[in-house]
Amino acid sequence: MNTTLAVPEISPLVLQMSPAIEMTDEQFFDFCQQNRDYRIERTATGEVIIMSPTGSETGNRNFDLIVQLGLWTRQNKTGIGFDSSTGFTLPNGAIKSSDAAWIMLEKWHSLTTEEQQKFAPICPDFIVEIRSPSDNLKRLQDKLQDYIENGALLGWLIDRKHQQVYIYRPNQPVDCLTQPTTLSEESLLPGFVLDLSTIW
Repeated sequence: MNTTLAVPEISPLVLQMSPAIEMTDEQFFDFCQQNRDYRIERTATGEVIIMSPTGSETGNRNFDLIVQLGLWTRQNKTGIGFDSSTGFTLPNGAIKSSDAAWIMLEKWHSLTTEEQQKFAPICPDFIVEIRSPSDNLKRLQDKLQDYIENGALLGWLIDRKHQQVYIYRPNQPVDCLTQPTTLSEESLLPGFVLDLSTIW
């Protein structure tokens, strides 16, 4: 008899740092480099969010996502892609990373070499999050909304648990698709079609 174990949702550890401890962007970058076993983000209000690494199955799905986006990026040549270990400093001061991100080349090249080497002060044009079994859905929805409010043009939140995809665009209500087989957005990512068969 097969038994499926329910995976409980795990909230990340949230440290209230301000005003007792204030870290500059440089100090926060160094803090993250010294704690590379964790995924660390910072909110616009200075809270430090510490998350454990993803499980192996989710990591495999993230890898598949990166491969698909990477192949298209290499062929399309209009932008540059990033993986889940990349942090970006958003205009509101938050420092966030997503499972995959993409930025138009012209926008990326407007940064200095030094800015590109740290948590670049830029909001990706396109971001994707894949919800792992232990992720809190509301936290991820808030994260996608934060990206959109800071300049992202498109965000996909893939909820494997319910086989739904939430699509975020500026000044538009969030779309929710149930069990789509592919995702695309010709206006921003011409020719890119994400095959969801290996991600579900």
